[in-house]
Amino acid sequence: MSEKKINLKIITHEKEVYNEDVDAVYSKGVDGEFGILPDHIPFMSALDIGVTRVEKNGEMEFITTMGGIFQFKDNNALILTDTAEKGSDIDVTRAKAAKERAEARVGSQDVEIDNARAQIALAKALARLKAALKNN
Repeated sequence: MSEKKINLKIITHEKEVYNEDVDAVYSKGVDGEFGILPDHIPFMSALDIGVTRVEKNGEMEFITTMGGIFQFKDNNALILTDTAEKGSDIDVTRAKAAKERAEARVGSQDVEIDNARAQIALAKALARLKAALKNN
């Protein structure tokens, strides 16, 4: 008996980060988290900065998705995003350093610091760390 799958593609401007048949996809839209199983009704969402969780053969894989768009139709899921990284490919030391720099900027009283950009940098660093640490 063949079990239905979802073909998930995650594509950035530079490359195709992921292209696999999976059992389920969970991600973070701007309106909250959502999950998709095979035969879900067509669905589209703007993505927030976060971690997309992919279930495949009983295993979970974590991939950062830094905004973008999610589309699902006919068991094909597509994520178009500016940046995406598999958790297993993330340099944890570098991600921790980026988090510390972003936290320092967010807490700074320096008028030269763009607080909104610092908040985005912090969210990206936290997503990268979450994906990396869950994959290990």
